[in-house]
Amino acid sequence: MAMTYDTVIIGAGAAGMMAAFTAGRRGRSVLVLDHAKAPGEKIRISGGGRCNFTNIHASPKNYLSQNPHFAKSALARYTPADFIALVDKHKIAWHEKTLGQLFCDDSAKDIIRMLLDEMRAADVELRLSCEISEVVKGIDGFRLQTTDGLVIGRTLMVASGGKSIPKMGATGFAYRIADQFGLSVTETRPALVPLTLEPNLLASLSDLSGVAVDADIAQGKTHFREAMLFTHRGLSGPAILQISSYWREGDEIVLSLEPERDFADILRSAKRDNGRQQVQTILAQYLPKRLAQYLAETHKLGRPLADLPDKALVALADQIRGWRLKPAGSEGYRTAEVTLGGIDTRHLDSRTLQAKDVPGLFFIGECVDVTGWLGGYNFQWAWASGHAAGEGV
Repeated sequence: MAMTYDTVIIGAGAAGMMAAFTAGRRGRSVLVLDHAKAPGEKIRISGGGRCNFTNIHASPKNYLSQNPHFAKSALARYTPADFIALVDKHKIAWHEKTLGQLFCDDSAKDIIRMLLDEMRAADVELRLSCEISEVVKGIDGFRLQTTDGLVIGRTLMVASGGKSIPKMGATGFAYRIADQFGLSVTETRPALVPLTLEPNLLASLSDLSGVAVDADIAQGKTHFREAMLFTHRGLSGPAILQISSYWREGDEIVLSLEPERDFADILRSAKRDNGRQQVQTILAQYLPKRLAQYLAETHKLGRPLADLPDKALVALADQIRGWRLKPAGSEGYRTAEVTLGGIDTRHLDSRTLQAKDVPGLFFIGECVDVTGWLGGYNFQWAWASGHAAGEGV
């Protein structure tokens, strides 16, 4: 005989586990299914193993969506303060790193244990290593054919994530379910992902691999100020990951290195004070040594400052302040932290995340067309959307 539950949740990640114990606390019978061998795998690897579990500044402005207003309801009803209270309840030590990003002092596994403890307290059943071959809606609810047999949920929540990090089991499962039930999916693409450079440009920058610098990265009117890293494939670091969500093939990005410095003034002053100095010596006081050497060499400024015209120094400063590069692409879903785009929010109720035309069917977390910035914002969307669905089921 097939077991019947008030709700079946596909996906034991952040959103799925949050939705599970939220519904379970309200007396609902809940089953969580996942094809992975362990729950919360993306939580485990996040934040360098310490889980950037939320951001105290999270608000709708920190999210990308074709409907920027959609996330407002869920985010307002489950805030970073609410999740912090849960973390404190479980006596998990945490700290703020930068820009409102909160991390566990010890391990991301503390967050997974917390969610599992909450699920156990709410009598949620969890089945791992469970594959789903078919989902059909019948008169008794949603019938799921699984490797553990037939399972029936009066309601069904899809919290299986997006396509990012396929080596951890990510698939387009949620999008297939959406298509099956007539919900459209917006364009999906890798986001919060390193950018790659074409071979000739990459070769010219090869000596900079591993060099990090504070930078303001702009694409159009959007810009982010954080660290940037030159890599053997192109560009990475927090500022690049942030801008990658806005960048499209063919677009230029503009790098402003150490943007608070006026390098034209710095170089002219150094020329007046001691014209025997080399350009790269001055630059190396403010920029990584290898980067200073690269900039001086590419501008052919290997002579003493006294021998260089001011216009040459200004041209160098202009590149440091507005270095234009055209990425060739991104590293793709292999290293993307999240998937941009997803289930079209026009089909979902913003208060409950339930499909408007398919009663009992919910989509939550990363699979929805709501994508946060780097820095704990995507986890906050997972908690908020999972809570909204758990309260609404």
